[in-house]
Amino acid sequence: MERVGRRHGPRGPWVLREVGLALPAAALVRIVGANGTGKSTLLRLLAGIDAPTEGRVTGRPARTAYVPERFPAALPFTAADYLVHLGRIQGLGRTAARAGAGEWLERFGAAGHARTPLAELSKGTSQKVAVAQALLADPALLVLDEAWTGLDTGARAELDAAVRERLAAGATVVFVDHDPRRLAGEADAVFAVEAGRVRQVTEGRAGPGRLPARGSLVRITASGGRPLPARLPGDPVTAPGTGPDGAATSVLTVDAAHSDALLGALLGAAWHIHHLDTEGVRV
Repeated sequence: MERVGRRHGPRGPWVLREVGLALPAAALVRIVGANGTGKSTLLRLLAGIDAPTEGRVTGRPARTAYVPERFPAALPFTAADYLVHLGRIQGLGRTAARAGAGEWLERFGAAGHARTPLAELSKGTSQKVAVAQALLADPALLVLDEAWTGLDTGARAELDAAVRERLAAGATVVFVDHDPRRLAGEADAVFAVEAGRVRQVTEGRAGPGRLPARGSLVRITASGGRPLPARLPGDPVTAPGTGPDGAATSVLTVDAAHSDALLGALLGAAWHIHHLDTEGVRV
């Protein structure tokens, strides 16, 4: 993304502005931020569902798949026929598309609904179909907007496994999820959407662009929004601090494995992240 902006209508307010973002290859990327900040808009732009009002998006893989926050279930297909149709659009032959449809419905525990019209599916089963269509053609870029919402425990675990499979195959996966424990500690990069801007709040897991190695500590300096729950991810040690403008802050120190989840919890409660430090904080 190069200086990307998005607004709704010629006079509408800007949802995103001046976004510069380069997704790393073969990486898990988490997008965080409070409700209404533009996370879904960012994901739709990345997936090519929406076009930017200004700026440009380049380098998107030919096989890019997207799971929306809300699946349009009122379509004139059975579950299996819809998956075959989407598979054909994504370049699969009919035989491969039908085999893939059966495989993914089975994996998500929805094989018994293959011949059920989409409009008659429960919300949870509709979501399983939505996720299955995104995985059919082995996408090189997989974009998931609250894709776990509505899935049962088994299907959520299956989607976690599918994400890891795509990463192992060299794909990039970008996701938003309301649960800060989702794939906690596994993201290679975390970006926050705040006031129409996007900024990186953590680097990756090892080396430039990677998160600190497991066993290291991360220190997050933040100032408050809404009250935080009593139990935060990783049970961080919290101490008072002072920001550059003299305002009171909180300094939370947590194991690196839980830093993504903690950042998600802070940003979800509208806290402002001032600084993230890992150097010299080794166990």
